[in-house]
Amino acid sequence: MSAPLWTADALLVATQGQRHGEIAAVSGVSIDTRTLQKGDLFVALEGDSRDGHEFIRMAFEKGASAALVATGRAAEFADAGPLLAVPDVLEGLRQIGRAARARSKARIAAVTGSVGKTGSKEAIRTVLSMQAETHASVASYNNHFGVPLTLARMPQSARFGVFEVGMNHAGEIEPLSRMVQPHVALITTVEAVHLEFFASVEAIADAKAEIFAGLLPDGVAVINRDNPHFERLNAAARASNAGRVVTFGAHHASDIRLVDCALMPEGSDVTVDFLGRRLVYRLGSPGRHNAMNSLGLLGVVEALGANVDAASKALIEVRPPAGRGARLHLGEEGQEITVLDESYNANPAAVRAALSILSATPVGKGGRRIAVLGDMRELGEQSAALHAGLAPDLAPNKVDLLLACGPYMKALWNDVPAALRGSYAADSSALETMLLETVRPGDTIMIKGSLGSRMGPLVTALKARFAKGNA
Repeated sequence: MSAPLWTADALLVATQGQRHGEIAAVSGVSIDTRTLQKGDLFVALEGDSRDGHEFIRMAFEKGASAALVATGRAAEFADAGPLLAVPDVLEGLRQIGRAARARSKARIAAVTGSVGKTGSKEAIRTVLSMQAETHASVASYNNHFGVPLTLARMPQSARFGVFEVGMNHAGEIEPLSRMVQPHVALITTVEAVHLEFFASVEAIADAKAEIFAGLLPDGVAVINRDNPHFERLNAAARASNAGRVVTFGAHHASDIRLVDCALMPEGSDVTVDFLGRRLVYRLGSPGRHNAMNSLGLLGVVEALGANVDAASKALIEVRPPAGRGARLHLGEEGQEITVLDESYNANPAAVRAALSILSATPVGKGGRRIAVLGDMRELGEQSAALHAGLAPDLAPNKVDLLLACGPYMKALWNDVPAALRGSYAADSSALETMLLETVRPGDTIMIKGSLGSRMGPLVTALKARFAKGNA
């Protein structure tokens, strides 16, 4: 029988909270009753729209061992089940996270970047898990509650930990990095994202470089040598606790240098000069950007003290997750379509990367390459120009038809040639019928937009339309 994640005494010491009722050992930590498992500690966080205290009774009905609640609300739920009361629930979660980090002997990596941080985190988790017990962030739990939650869930037995750290504003990454205390910090790249909250891309680079603030003494910073802001990032890394800076990219001075990359529809064959020796491997995710990110993640593997050769061989098992490049083959024989599900997030660099993958993906007989694009959010005053700036990328990437939605994407729609215009709608729900009427067997469709653009339901609609028996 495995050891509990937390004992009642350990939680009391970590939070300095007040116990109400007899708390059994805790096997997990949850902030969402929809995914809560029996034996979890339910953390009643107050969100933007709902207060977690509303779900305490439901959490106990689903088998929670205890609930972390605000001191002022403890009496209200005294009859629901065992409680651990603290003045501030989020700070209580942070305290549990800090205690988890303090007791852990794991080698820890922190990952950030404007593009590719979730994919890189997942790839690192995948290859390390084949070597030893590895704990990593779930989905994109990379913010002020996601990072301490991931720490709080880390088993004491874990050998490796991989934490994604994100931000929308300056000053958000540093406290998270100091909480994680990584041995290795990776910045995948810096691009024009979140410009609504930043004066320049340089300011974004400075905000990403905050990840180096939490590096343990003699830690390792891993940086993209090809990025225009490399010197800025490098200076920040060298001003931190980093004992070593490892660079990756196609640049001739990169420590981990891309020698060759043979791109294929569903992966790449990659040749690398890895710290002075030749390394050849096959990557299970398509696109040059994923090949470049693989260099950075192997730098993380080396810095953590894991086996780089074994990790490179394991990269063939890394596949794009749902919403981030997952490839779906739908329909019955003779009626198939291919869907590239990029619906989770979008920014100019990510859209261009997705278009390059669309370009390399075959179509069926009589099929077309269709780009379905929703708004890229949080681009501020440059939004119209950045959307319109995608127009020159369509034809070179063999796009036959554009379907677009959202007020910002109208700028792109207005700039593309009439021959490429399929349909435009105010939002994704209005575009759904147009998409279903447009798609025909043989087509390859790439769907991408910021999460707030709600492009995911379009993928769901295509799955339903082309389910066996419906095509």
